[in-house]
Amino acid sequence: MSNHYHLVVKLVPDRAKKWSDDEVLSRWAALYRGPLLMQRYREGDALSPAEQDGLASIVSVFRKRLTSLSWFMKCLNEPIARQANREDSCTGHFWEARFRSQALASDRAVIAAMAYVDLNPVRAGIAQTPEESAFTSLRARLEEAARDSRRNRLYGRRLMPFADELGAEALPIRQQEYLRLIDIAGRSALRGKRGRISRRTDPILERLGLSQDEWVESAIRFESTIRQGDLRTAKSA
Repeated sequence: MSNHYHLVVKLVPDRAKKWSDDEVLSRWAALYRGPLLMQRYREGDALSPAEQDGLASIVSVFRKRLTSLSWFMKCLNEPIARQANREDSCTGHFWEARFRSQALASDRAVIAAMAYVDLNPVRAGIAQTPEESAFTSLRARLEEAARDSRRNRLYGRRLMPFADELGAEALPIRQQEYLRLIDIAGRSALRGKRGRISRRTDPILERLGLSQDEWVESAIRFESTIRQGDLRTAKSA
């Protein structure tokens, strides 16, 4: 949006406990250079017992930060603020206040939050349809699917896959079900919101060139999955 953004993030704090010390340092080095002691260790220098103890303390701190929402937001907001200040030739605080977060304790809450974020530009009158929005995960997913999948194999996925895509962790809904949900919700008028998808606009599956037969088959599989109680839970915050 013009003065803020929304983000749905999955937190898995226990995952960091399984990382080796070297993996923790490697992940941190992808963000920052790190202290000199860390740099020396990663370059293969021999460390004294006291230095090894110091490195262990550093790893402990970094392990917590790598699964911290606050540190994630710091890593995201700081470069945005620096870039904006350079563009405006100014200094000082860029963000008005600290970020606000809301825990999403159910699959329903996760999907509702995703739909709210993807439809935000439409509600604000910035875009006519969600796939035309410049900075939404929905558009990013569609562009990602259209590109060569080789990039995903090399660099990994940027966004969590839907239930009908490959992935150890997935969202509790299939892609075409989510697209239809977005289309239905986007056509509804909301009090205080001026934008919505025009009733004259074709359904999203037709706009994207997805066949109705494919969607029906997907819907049947989705309903079967629900009956079998096979949906994976997305614990998000």
